[in-house]
Amino acid sequence: MPKRVDHRARRALIADALIRVAAERGLEAVSLRHVAAEAGVSAGMVQHYFRTKDEMMAFAVGAVAENVEARLAEAGGPAPDAPPREAVGALLGQLLPLDGARRTEGRVALAFHAYAAVRPAAARLNSGNERLRGFIADRLRAARAEGAAPPGIPEPAAAAGLLALVEGLALHVLTGQTAPEEADALLDAHLDALFTRP
Repeated sequence: MPKRVDHRARRALIADALIRVAAERGLEAVSLRHVAAEAGVSAGMVQHYFRTKDEMMAFAVGAVAENVEARLAEAGGPAPDAPPREAVGALLGQLLPLDGARRTEGRVALAFHAYAAVRPAAARLNSGNERLRGFIADRLRAARAEGAAPPGIPEPAAAAGLLALVEGLALHVLTGQTAPEEADALLDAHLDALFTRP
């Protein structure tokens, strides 16, 4: 009987190896050979699942997003009917590099952004940001409709600004310019400004 192969598990194994290589050595060290060595598999196996570096990157970005969602779920996450500010705060708090796992993911996210910035074909690596902006804008719209948030700049622009703030704070934490607790407090202050009842 032929051996059954769990292709999703193999792709995840390779993506986890890519994340470790990118976080520890930077994207310049990411190659089929290095990722294969880190995963403990052959370069041929990596090529079987990912024909190009861009494909590997896109899958790994998705794996990082799944890690964030899994952590939210493990922590009890915000309930589906949670107040909008609580839901947005819980999600964005997972994007700040405040512990070991989030620091690793933050270094990888930073490397991916730099990679996508110089490779137009890799722009899809940032597609998860559109989903995040949409989620934040929807929660802010709901809060305003309930009278639980003051009117202000349009929700899509406010969401884009808030996400840019978090990405900037993450960069500052990773480079030692801002203490993790200060970044957390700054995020709270901005959430209060957006979601506090007038």
